[in-house]
Amino acid sequence: MKLIYLRVLLLLLLLSSSAFAQPTTTKLAVNGIKSEVTVRRDARSIPYIEAKTDDDLYFAQGYVTASDRLWQMELLRRVARGETAEIFGNAAQEEDKRYRRYGFAAVAEKSLSEMSPLLRAALDNYARGVNAYIATLDENTLPIEFKILQFKPRSWAAADSIVIGKILSEALSATWRNDILRASMQSLPKEKFADLTNQITPYDVILFGKDKLTAETQRGKDEKEALSNSILSSRLSVSAVNDLEREDRLRKSSLERVGLYAEELAASNNWVISGKHTADGKTLLANDPHLAPAAPGIWYLAHLSTPAMRVSGVTIPGTPGVILGHNEHIAWGATNVGPDVQDLYAEKKAEVDPGGSYCYETPTGCERPEVRKELMLIRKSLTDTAKQVIEYSVVVTRNGPIIVSENGKDYSVKWTALDPKNLEFEAFFNLNRARNWEEFKNALKTYGGATQNFVYADTKGNIGWYAAGRIPIRRTGDGGLPYDGATNDGDWVGYIPFDELPHLYNPPSGLIVTANQRIVGTDYKYTQMSRDAAPPWRARRIYDELSSRKKITMDDVRDVQYDAKNMPLANLAKQIAALNAASPETLAVLKDWDGRMTADSRGALLANEIRTCLANKIADDNKPAPAFLIRERILDWAIRDQTARWLPKGFANYTEFIKSCDASSRASLGDAKRFGPDSSTWTWGRVFQSRFPHPLAAAPLIGAQFVVTAVPIDGSGQTPNVGSNVSMRHIASPGNWDATRHVIPLGQSGDNKSPHFKDQFEAWRTGSPAVFPFTKTAVANAAKSVTMMTPR
Repeated sequence: MKLIYLRVLLLLLLLSSSAFAQPTTTKLAVNGIKSEVTVRRDARSIPYIEAKTDDDLYFAQGYVTASDRLWQMELLRRVARGETAEIFGNAAQEEDKRYRRYGFAAVAEKSLSEMSPLLRAALDNYARGVNAYIATLDENTLPIEFKILQFKPRSWAAADSIVIGKILSEALSATWRNDILRASMQSLPKEKFADLTNQITPYDVILFGKDKLTAETQRGKDEKEALSNSILSSRLSVSAVNDLEREDRLRKSSLERVGLYAEELAASNNWVISGKHTADGKTLLANDPHLAPAAPGIWYLAHLSTPAMRVSGVTIPGTPGVILGHNEHIAWGATNVGPDVQDLYAEKKAEVDPGGSYCYETPTGCERPEVRKELMLIRKSLTDTAKQVIEYSVVVTRNGPIIVSENGKDYSVKWTALDPKNLEFEAFFNLNRARNWEEFKNALKTYGGATQNFVYADTKGNIGWYAAGRIPIRRTGDGGLPYDGATNDGDWVGYIPFDELPHLYNPPSGLIVTANQRIVGTDYKYTQMSRDAAPPWRARRIYDELSSRKKITMDDVRDVQYDAKNMPLANLAKQIAALNAASPETLAVLKDWDGRMTADSRGALLANEIRTCLANKIADDNKPAPAFLIRERILDWAIRDQTARWLPKGFANYTEFIKSCDASSRASLGDAKRFGPDSSTWTWGRVFQSRFPHPLAAAPLIGAQFVVTAVPIDGSGQTPNVGSNVSMRHIASPGNWDATRHVIPLGQSGDNKSPHFKDQFEAWRTGSPAVFPFTKTAVANAAKSVTMMTPR
């Protein structure tokens, strides 16, 4: 009996000691801080940085972030500055030239003089912190990527943080290629051009204004406006279009390398719900931005506090503060709007003298362009660190830099991101400190980055939304087509006034949903706002799901974020069944399919293959209309209405057309090079998998260590859950801050050998709650380690 008693007592002592165990504490003497800074880390290695002043806070944030993501920070700034050929060699030279043409490095330097002293101080202190960490590194402690590529990071500067903001703007606001697309499509019959440029659908979730026109009337209006503004539609040669498309491919390659590519600008879901719809009567906010997957991911979780501020959320490595998250008073999130903020101009070159000097025609005469000389370092090879210097000339007209020269015709681009006054980070610096709706709006007045749907929720029960950014107003037209650079038709005469930008505050519905859809009705006078918006599928599905639920909880919000119902494919499956337009085997699968893109679904794969085939065949019959536009704007209603003008030649009706695609899809899936003849193995997860590429993963001999194993996952491009492109998930209930859920796809560390390189993957994949504590007590309880940074 005595032995049993002693064992029980020992067990209680062990349990007691573990329950009150203190986290490991270490001291770190650092040059550059004025007073002690406490850095706690939780089980996910998220840093909770507590400082007495802003100066020390941002210094410590720079130091800590660099300790986890220095290689990623180096790559981000090199891509934006056009300096990757220094480390990757000649293969990256054309990508670098592209960024040199834009001159982001010079724009970033000029922006430093345009910002508030407080933001400039934050950038400087952050840079000092990064450099303090770099100073601690030696040959043994350098991140492995630097060792493999045999170079060392140079000092960080405030402008490096700004230039990262420019590359973010590029990922989310590059719209000139849509101008080219519209210009090229005007060779199509008028009614087809009208169909392709019409965005009104039965599924739209309009937030601001109303659609006063019918679909057919709108098509005619779009057609008339497009043709009247078509200054250059007949002047874009095939080779010019090809060169411009090559420019876009270089953009895609660069942005994918750093995890910032947003296909068709379709990036993100967010929503806010008022307390009248929630279980506890408090507001709820959700946000999941969609960007190209990469290892490490683009976001870094952080918690920052001083006596005057407490804020947490995600930031981009290399930038101070929090980009998306919450403070003690408000929560905010963002999705891309995608308005037209770039214009393309055909410049008319005239020779000034036989020696080769030239000028460009303008409304006031011929003007000589600015010619900027760029010195580029090109590494000779990956095994030879020696570099050659080349001189690259960048030509800049009054409209902007020349991005393509073809057969004596030059094309320049004008873009809001090239104006040093359009600041990306001033707004976020102020949002970190905002306490209410008015301060939230005032912060957004300073926002000059890619236009975003900013959603808002606060502890007092208010919700709101503001589409904020600098959106140009043109002298003629709305920028939907390229302009003649010799005229003043394409001059920018101002920006949409802030008060006229779409916004809502406590709408009667108690629900605001954005998912890159068309947010304004046809009565909104600035048509450039959402002319290039994403299809409505995700927004409609989210809105319908949330509207149908009562007493919404965080778990309900989580379920909607992970929802895999594909509306256009579900519609297609029903049409196929109704028309009996497939083989018995396909019909049997599609009739039982619930429209969800789950990894184990056969119906999801079959429907997607057929849809792709249908869009491709229609596109082949209607060149130059691209397949993606056919797929998203034409296919659903054309099949539903059996529209004759979109039925490809050679088919008597849509039933015959769909049967043809079913047959070719089954043949393709059954090919031994794909999935083989056993149709029971044809599942969505065979093609839709998690993919997180590292920039060095493809390198011979050394790349295997950076490979993140792919696994089947749910979702698709048309469902709320878009799979690997979900760059983070955030759910917040203002006032219940310690219940906040925030997760990234892989982990906090960029070190592929770290236990925190991909420790968040399962929570991200499955939707398991990943709680991000906030209050001082909760943070202390969550801490697994504590570092006391002390002045040296």
